[in-house]
Amino acid sequence: MRVVQPRLGEKIYDGAVGSAGFLCEAFEYLRSTGSRTTAQDRTLQTRTFYGKEKKSLAYVIGIMNMILHGIEAPNIVHTNTLTENLADIQEKDRFDVVLANPPFGGKERPEVQQNFPIRTGETAFLFLQHFIKILKAGGRGGVVIKNTFLSNTDNASVSLRKLLLESCDLHTVLDCPGGTFQGAGVKTVVLFFEKGAPTRKVWFYQLDPGRNLGKTNPLNAADMAEFIELQKTLADSPKSWSVDAKSIDRATFDLSVKNPNGGEEVTHRSPQAIMEEIAALDAESAEVLENIRRLL
Repeated sequence: MRVVQPRLGEKIYDGAVGSAGFLCEAFEYLRSTGSRTTAQDRTLQTRTFYGKEKKSLAYVIGIMNMILHGIEAPNIVHTNTLTENLADIQEKDRFDVVLANPPFGGKERPEVQQNFPIRTGETAFLFLQHFIKILKAGGRGGVVIKNTFLSNTDNASVSLRKLLLESCDLHTVLDCPGGTFQGAGVKTVVLFFEKGAPTRKVWFYQLDPGRNLGKTNPLNAADMAEFIELQKTLADSPKSWSVDAKSIDRATFDLSVKNPNGGEEVTHRSPQAIMEEIAALDAESAEVLENIRRLL
């Protein structure tokens, strides 16, 4: 929340709310920022948080979660966000902040893909296009996406990275360890961006809590403390570095996480060398077994 910094009076949106975790966190963040008038409280309750959810169970869970956190009348709509045509989005439909963890690996029908300028069956890529489109100029986004988005070479991935870099200031990429988001099944990154100006410099941070993450051992506030502190000034460190947008390949727009402070370069052996080592180990094992057999 501190990176995106939602402010009282802004409209905050999630197009795939699930359990509405991000909206609830934003509510807690804004509620803790200081005293408010009755009118501001009413705005916080009724005209701040908006979301959509396709799946029936997740829709119900999301509403329940928001109510339990103190949002008395959640503005959550039961619908498939991706069936909406991007061309129909008008200024009145836009939001100040997008906070989202869209589903990965899903596939949408060809007729749904027709709603997007960059056509792809990858659900998360369609959601990212939707989030960019629905943000106001100057609006901020914090979106979780699988880390292969940064380097995939298919046309949709390259085109989407180009769109993101040219229409938004992608100022921060948080590289998360496996297990950060339960059920994702893949490593993820969080993209922090502001719409309306092209990217000039991307600051990367490689999160390493020093332990394996899981359902019983989740990420906590202490794990994020260094990231939050360094992100204020986009400072370099053993875990963080910056990449000038001018140095990004204009053919691929590759944004792979490559820590220049990551220590010695790993040299990958050729398949032939690996096979030769396996053969040598097999021969050594056979010799040991033969020696044992002679002793029997």
